[in-house]
Amino acid sequence: MSWSTKTLGEITDECGGEVRTGPFGSQLHKCDYVADLGATPVVMPKDMVDGKIDISSIARIDEPTVERLNSHILYEEDIVLGRRGDIGRRAWVGADEAGWLCGTGSMRISVGNGRELLPRFLYYYLESPLAIEWLKGHSVGATMSNLSAGVVRQLPVTFPSIATQMEIIDALDSFEALVENNRRRIETLDEMARLLYQEWFVHLRFPSHEAVELVDSNLGPIPGDWSVATLGDVCSLVMGQSPRSEYYNDTGEGLPFHQGVSNFGKYFPTHVKWTTVDKRVAEPGDILFSVRAPVGRINLASDRLVVGRGLCAIRALDGNQGFLLQQLKDTFVTEDMIGGGTIFNSVTKKDMESITLLIPSERVARDFESAVFPMAELIKHLTQVNTVARDTRDLLLPRLVSGELDVLGPDSGSEAMVA
Repeated sequence: MSWSTKTLGEITDECGGEVRTGPFGSQLHKCDYVADLGATPVVMPKDMVDGKIDISSIARIDEPTVERLNSHILYEEDIVLGRRGDIGRRAWVGADEAGWLCGTGSMRISVGNGRELLPRFLYYYLESPLAIEWLKGHSVGATMSNLSAGVVRQLPVTFPSIATQMEIIDALDSFEALVENNRRRIETLDEMARLLYQEWFVHLRFPSHEAVELVDSNLGPIPGDWSVATLGDVCSLVMGQSPRSEYYNDTGEGLPFHQGVSNFGKYFPTHVKWTTVDKRVAEPGDILFSVRAPVGRINLASDRLVVGRGLCAIRALDGNQGFLLQQLKDTFVTEDMIGGGTIFNSVTKKDMESITLLIPSERVARDFESAVFPMAELIKHLTQVNTVARDTRDLLLPRLVSGELDVLGPDSGSEAMVA
């Protein structure tokens, strides 16, 4: 295959594109942001997560401010690049994000007519170690790395023919589609379990609830054969303790180690550190509960792992782990709140043991567990599939966008992609 190399600036100039820095702080002030969820989102580097725009904590501005800063509006198939701090963050602008604003600390890249370089190919190219290392090497700033539009325009981009670019895009997009489809399935399953818990144990509309008489408790009216207990009464707790740093490693020796929530995912943590000291261990399926700010953040242990001083591992003594998980998630829906709304930056074992729990009848608890267990198992399976898909994609991406690997070759990963 014949590949060409040009600077990004040369490509955008020839194709009618643009590399533009977002508004400076003097143009977009803190007072310009509004609380209206219907207002226009402003994309900052923190909002660029896994190549997509995460709106969970995104800032917004009103229409007059958008009009004032209309030169920074994002369009479909733009790429927004983080230019300050964590160099290498970037996100794709799809149809849903078109019309949003490129924020301070970000940069808008438009390829133009795409006659030479397809926007989606550049999106993947910017994730390659070659591009990221070049950008990091040309950033400036003693305390925080910064990129200017002039520097980013100088980025060398090596690319094949449009036909080959499309083949590479199709191969990598297949992984993205698989991960996104599984992510949506996981969210649906999680929501089903949450709604079932709400229906049975908050609204008390569990099977045959009509024939049950309610009695008063310190959690409000509950069925007569239900009870209230503390976490310490019905669960085993392992409070984390951190080994000395000389026992840590990043080579996989010993058990995975988690000090706190820094590597928490939506459901399961990602392992990046291990330890050969296994004194405080969480078993697979244990609930990992953050006992230091943010108090109350929850993950599940998918493997046997060591918990550090920022975590507590919790296991239901009656085996109804799915019910316990949903109850804790419902109780700690707001982080750093414990004990009836009191704000905590950290909690002790005594604090944990005193958490009040609802204990349903054995029959209702068993029926709920039977309903949510298959959901939990499927969430775990889909999460594992996504981990493998991401790892495979991350292995293939730099080889594909550099031409090292022929997308149609026997080692292209197509078999793994289908699996």
